[in-house]
Amino acid sequence: MSHGGDGAGGPAARERLIVALDTPDLSAAEALVDRLAGVVTHFKVGSVLFTAAGPAAVEMVRKRGGRVFLDLKYHDIPATVGVAVEAAARLGVGLLTVHASGGAAMLRAATGAAGPGRPRIVAVTVLTSLDRAALHGEVGVPSAVEGHVVHLAQLARNAGCDGVVASPREAARLRALLGPQALIVTPGIRPAGAHADDQARSATPATARRAGADYLVVGRPITGAADPAAAAAAVLAEIPA
Repeated sequence: MSHGGDGAGGPAARERLIVALDTPDLSAAEALVDRLAGVVTHFKVGSVLFTAAGPAAVEMVRKRGGRVFLDLKYHDIPATVGVAVEAAARLGVGLLTVHASGGAAMLRAATGAAGPGRPRIVAVTVLTSLDRAALHGEVGVPSAVEGHVVHLAQLARNAGCDGVVASPREAARLRALLGPQALIVTPGIRPAGAHADDQARSATPATARRAGADYLVVGRPITGAADPAAAAAAVLAEIPA
């Protein structure tokens, strides 16, 4: 993917914003997509909405002309993940997630299962809610966060994944490591002045983009706003070319 653009808030910025539909109510998600029409083109369907509504959530977004980022973070034995990716490909999603910590065989099963015209597969490295204390003391990973992210990103690249999911704080190092063609998806995006909520490793849209992120995932600052379209437009205005 090219890293050029048409200026802050322009068409290139609009392509980079993914709004997270993290609601357990399909009708509420539908209302959000309708309210964001003309401003946002790309939506994340994650575990909350997919558990509540299933494939109907993906169908709802696609019927409205939107693109779907299916964020179910597949993490299972290789055969199971391969079948799940095949099912996701049939739904017509454009981008989906697997957990890099599932290992090389699982990642290869995912990339091999998508088929022709496949969705792009990005591997989740370290959740943006985890800091070094949690990663080391609770999860038992002795590495620093950035070192572990880099290790998992290399694993994902070698297994044929299209890119990775990581916090904006690791984006610059990952861009240098993975090169210009790899996709870098950054959750934990918070507009300037917004509260970080439960994100331990967050950044502003401008910071994430300048660090090399391709896609910026934003949820509550947009979906929880009184005027989601205006909030989305404000985020777009912060994204540089």
